[in-house]
Amino acid sequence: IRAAEIKVIAGPEKHSRIIPQHERELTAYHEAGHAIVMHSLPNHDPVSQISIVPRGQAGGMTISLPEEDRSYLSKRYLEDEITALLGGRVAESLVLGDISTGASNDIQRASSLAHKMVATYGMSDEIGMVALQTQNNIYLGGDTSLTCSPETSAMLDRKVIELVGAQYKKATELLSAHMPKLHELAKYLYEKETITGEEFMTILERPVAQLEN
Repeated sequence: IRAAEIKVIAGPEKHSRIIPQHERELTAYHEAGHAIVMHSLPNHDPVSQISIVPRGQAGGMTISLPEEDRSYLSKRYLEDEITALLGGRVAESLVLGDISTGASNDIQRASSLAHKMVATYGMSDEIGMVALQTQNNIYLGGDTSLTCSPETSAMLDRKVIELVGAQYKKATELLSAHMPKLHELAKYLYEKETITGEEFMTILERPVAQLEN
């Protein structure tokens, strides 16, 4: 992905901002967590760039690009997307023993995606193939609304929470199994600030014994 495209997507880099050491370390682990989870998921797009340079409201970013055009998104693909979105928060919790507000956008996106899977795409076995979320006329100031009973709405909320929770558990299991790689990648990111997908793969493909030297 070209620098100009990234600038349009995420805004210009903020090199002039003074970032405390502990915040740089947190961001490095956060983005490393995203990247390793993405790579570990069979249905996720490959990582093309990782950066801890602030852009816009983001302290860092991990970019993945599809290898082919898609007309449809499968349930497994969407589940993997939620898992990847939660990888940063999981890394913070596992390594630093604390969590931050840096995952707020990730959580919003994961929650929104899970809600659409249940309420719009008919991907919940318990609720079934019904569309509970409707889009009102946006030109008249409308927004999304639910067309269901309070009982069904409560069930929808429960299924969304269960779906996000299951993917958080999956991200935790994946990162727990790759802790040496997580530490090495976060250290490299801390030093280099921005790395390519090729550099990322080089780190992952080294033997663990070499990483520990």
